[in-house]
Amino acid sequence: MFEEGQLYSPVVKGPDGAVTVQLTSEHPGVGDPDYRTRRNAIAALALAYRPGDPIPHVDYTDEEHNVWRTVSVELARKHRTYACTEFLESAARLNLPTDRIPQLDEVSAALSPLTGFRYAPAAGLVPLRDFFASFADSTFHSTQYIRHHSAPFYTPEPDAVHEIIGHANQLASPRFADLYRLVGAATTRLETDAALKFLSNVFWFTLEFGVLREGGEVRAYGTGLLSSYGEIEEFRHADLEPLDIAAMGTMRYDITRYQPVLFCAESMSHVEDMLGRFFATMDDDTPLRLAVRGAA
Repeated sequence: MFEEGQLYSPVVKGPDGAVTVQLTSEHPGVGDPDYRTRRNAIAALALAYRPGDPIPHVDYTDEEHNVWRTVSVELARKHRTYACTEFLESAARLNLPTDRIPQLDEVSAALSPLTGFRYAPAAGLVPLRDFFASFADSTFHSTQYIRHHSAPFYTPEPDAVHEIIGHANQLASPRFADLYRLVGAATTRLETDAALKFLSNVFWFTLEFGVLREGGEVRAYGTGLLSSYGEIEEFRHADLEPLDIAAMGTMRYDITRYQPVLFCAESMSHVEDMLGRFFATMDDDTPLRLAVRGAA
């Protein structure tokens, strides 16, 4: 998970070693002491993890599994209508369980033979540079908690539904996985925060919220759309702009609202070609070069 940390739930560790996830006052689980205890415990497991260790298993409750079942069934139905073929085919190959929340080592075991990607646990927000750079090593940092049972179709923060149903299904496609690795390699070349922000914006409007034309329809390939019960119904009402690296890299967006402007590719090959060239060649001077070119 990534993006502006103040909009998500910070994880803090006290002097006594106690781990606390700080939920906002608007979070559906903020008034549920049992949910807050669960969030703290799951975050503590991830904080204790060290690369090379076995991924910690979460002993999910029946209530948590039921949230996964509810959302999985509804999203699968919507994917058949709104998702692009590349996503549908990769999801079929990965074949995630729909009756229970999979453990992250299960996701890795299914994903690795397909594209080489594996999952690592995250307690919460991963610093943007670290999050993206890990893609170069075919690693995706994922949270393990799930949204509050009172609002199964809503979450104010990326949870297991977004990280697994969204990203793992996308990463099961060699075509998308290669783009992620290019993002990781680009991140290791970047030194300035401005360039990193530009890169993250392009990632946001494509691999998170990208759409493309297919069979005369506009279909989604971005994980933010395909893991959101509400947003997946709304994206066809957005203003569609042509795929434009300079525009995507500089456009402001509000992650708390449905996206009013989306960038539409002409095909999956268009996504691969344009993003592949950009990610493969981006450096700290790229945003300025694009700005000068656009002003000429």
